[in-house]
Amino acid sequence: MTSKRKRGEEGMGEGEIVWQTPANAPQRCDYIFHNGRRHVRPYYFEFIAHVKNRWAGKSVVDLFTEEFKGRPYEYYVDAVKCGRIQVDGEMVPTSYIVKTSQKISHFLHRHEPPVMALEVKILKEEADVLTVYKPASVPVHPCGQYRKNTVVGILQAEHGLAPLFPIHRLDRLVSGLLIIARNASKADLFRQQIESGLVKKQYIARVVGVFPEEEQVVDVHINYNAREGRSTAEDTMAKGKAAQTKFTCISSDGVHSIVLCEPVTGRTHQIRVHLQYTGYPIANDALYLTKVASGRSMEKTTADRAAAISASSTAHDIEEDCVNARKENSSEDFRIDPMCTNCPNLAPKGYDGEEEGLWLHCVRYSGPGWIYECPYPEWASLK
Repeated sequence: MTSKRKRGEEGMGEGEIVWQTPANAPQRCDYIFHNGRRHVRPYYFEFIAHVKNRWAGKSVVDLFTEEFKGRPYEYYVDAVKCGRIQVDGEMVPTSYIVKTSQKISHFLHRHEPPVMALEVKILKEEADVLTVYKPASVPVHPCGQYRKNTVVGILQAEHGLAPLFPIHRLDRLVSGLLIIARNASKADLFRQQIESGLVKKQYIARVVGVFPEEEQVVDVHINYNAREGRSTAEDTMAKGKAAQTKFTCISSDGVHSIVLCEPVTGRTHQIRVHLQYTGYPIANDALYLTKVASGRSMEKTTADRAAAISASSTAHDIEEDCVNARKENSSEDFRIDPMCTNCPNLAPKGYDGEEEGLWLHCVRYSGPGWIYECPYPEWASLK
């Protein structure tokens, strides 16, 4: 079964709720386009987890309150009482003590964060390989709060493409070339080549200042702090992992420079951190843009402005193409759930719809007997 049907709960009124699971494929009608953003119509979804050793011995309400802090204690009490939270497929009292490996289901009204309303453009479609132009702000695959608002989800909804196997990473805020295998064996071949060091990767970045004309090679360890969600460059080899990136200046207008970035290794935020280390951080990178570097930029280079520069024409085209869909899928046209802590808003709490897009773009991947490329974004022109 790919979904569960459940009659309206106490306080919910009459009506049948369809609970989706990861097996439910995204559909074109799931998306709402509004003010240059792609939203997902809120939907009912079953989250499944299995009790970890450190969770065992806690009451089901305390477990959720302590481990999933996005909702208040009172919500979890009500969710257990009405069956929105179940253990091993059964309703339990709020005082129920969970045991290791038990299955816990949380049925909730899911709101996904919005992304920029840019086309996930197919660049090349082959029998076993697909390459696309990934827009900034769109995650590659389901993660965190994102499921349908992902490259994989959008390709499945709009082109019926599945299964898909992305063979390399692109951070959510990064745009550009994404290579996707159409089958597991092709994906394994690509990954073996990447792990063997046979694949060359090229990105471009727009950085603060006039970058040196001669090639710069940064060979500095990178230490990623998962709690803070950022990396640091370490001069000592005692910390972090080895990382190397080559940088070459392509052009400069005296304020910013377009730099070719060739990462030899693949650490988290490697290009961003190594550019910061050189003193030429990405010009709209709020996470790594130092105050000194920011003062050297004479323009307002926020990520929102960057997104607007590269997205304005395409977003308008996308909205025009989807005008009929918007009539059917307006922001007023979704079910308001009285237990939901996000309703009546379309986006989840903490997301105001003003998403960031980073001035970092993947332009080329090449390996034994193959090359895939992606066009430059508009922000790469310094005119």
